[in-house]
Amino acid sequence: MQKTVVINVVGLTTGQLGPHTPALRQWAAGRQVLPIKPVLPAVTCSAQATYLTGQYPNRHGIVANGWYFADECEVKLWRQSNRLVLAPKIWELARQAAEAKGQRFTCANLFWWYNMYSSVDYSVTPRPQYLADGRKMPDCYSQPASLRDELQAELGTFPLFDFWGPRTSIRSSRWIAQASQHVERKHNPTLTFIYLPHLDYNSQRYGPQHPSVVTDLQQIDAVCGDLIHFYEQRGARVIVLSEYGITPVRRPVHLNRALRQAGLLQVRTERGLELLDAGASRAFAMADHQVAHVYINDPACTAQVRQILNETPGVELVLDQAGQALHHLDHPRSGQLVAVADPESWFTYYYWLDDACAPDFARIVDIHKKPGYDPLEMLVDPKIPLPWLKVGFTLLKKKLGFRYLMDVIPLDAGLIGGSHGRVPEDMRDWPVYIGEPELAPAADHLLAHQVFEKISQNLGFLA
Repeated sequence: MQKTVVINVVGLTTGQLGPHTPALRQWAAGRQVLPIKPVLPAVTCSAQATYLTGQYPNRHGIVANGWYFADECEVKLWRQSNRLVLAPKIWELARQAAEAKGQRFTCANLFWWYNMYSSVDYSVTPRPQYLADGRKMPDCYSQPASLRDELQAELGTFPLFDFWGPRTSIRSSRWIAQASQHVERKHNPTLTFIYLPHLDYNSQRYGPQHPSVVTDLQQIDAVCGDLIHFYEQRGARVIVLSEYGITPVRRPVHLNRALRQAGLLQVRTERGLELLDAGASRAFAMADHQVAHVYINDPACTAQVRQILNETPGVELVLDQAGQALHHLDHPRSGQLVAVADPESWFTYYYWLDDACAPDFARIVDIHKKPGYDPLEMLVDPKIPLPWLKVGFTLLKKKLGFRYLMDVIPLDAGLIGGSHGRVPEDMRDWPVYIGEPELAPAADHLLAHQVFEKISQNLGFLA
């Protein structure tokens, strides 16, 4: 099979290939550049699962970055087991095809999601250490286990706090790029997937037109240019693609507050702070960027929930089972209703009516406790005087081994300038595919599930 590398530049669109991305622009000039009509929801886990299986969420089951686990009555986001993806992955089918011909095939996955316990040969993914005293230590998980130690000995500890949180920077993408080169030199996999998240950060914080995004484009372009040169020197075909494009937003929409005010959502109070009680609620929303799965435990209130959603400013569509089927989102993990935001809006997970009652995890980076996605984890609360002094003092307590709470995340959802999840109306805001020209289709764009076919063609096998 033909050696192939897939570089996922998160948030990159055709409209961003220009003067600020000279390496990508020059490389793309001799290739086919196609926008990808994104999957709904256009979020990391759903998009990646669609690319890797050639199926939509109604077949692979990844209906968002998380969902309501009804048997446990809990919302869980950012799970990591590959067994949650319910369709065969491209490396499994490619391996079968290679073995049938007596050929060797290996695959490396550098930071694409659902990477733990997968059937790839080499994998690396974020995995912090959660210590008994409450501290969170940067780390990663790998298969084989020794790879983690090799990489961190050579490159330093994986920069987790540069990967997500207020301190995000190009360091994490550079670390991933260097890790991929290490894996390539040592193991020479047939197929490699690389995830570069850098464009995700300021585009969501401040909006994709913010001046800081220019620097981000220049930085990620340099990383991509180095990777492309490295892999092409080793005889690989390179694909550059993205999962979604980020568009400007100005209005946060609090669906859970609306459901609570209607008496449908329940909370429980602990130490004066409120926690969403999903199992006791008649209805609640699992918000994920511009899409929200609305779970209804009491079918008798379905019409009322639909009416509330339809009457909430910022909601563009409310999909029932039939509507979800039109978007390939009809799966048992999906909500009984799915809300889609209008172009200027995004959905928060907020369910409290008074910030004084917000749970303690609302003001920290904690992707696993929050019952929905929280982009404000990339910001420091502007109301905190001398915020970095507070951060420094908290880090000192961490180094001294004391318990600490990095409670610097704001609760003002109006601070967020960009989002994704819906299918943008302008194709220039769609994710992009850049690949070999002779393997290009006649159409002017790709559908999300066709990315699987394009990778297969580059490898030289048809599933």
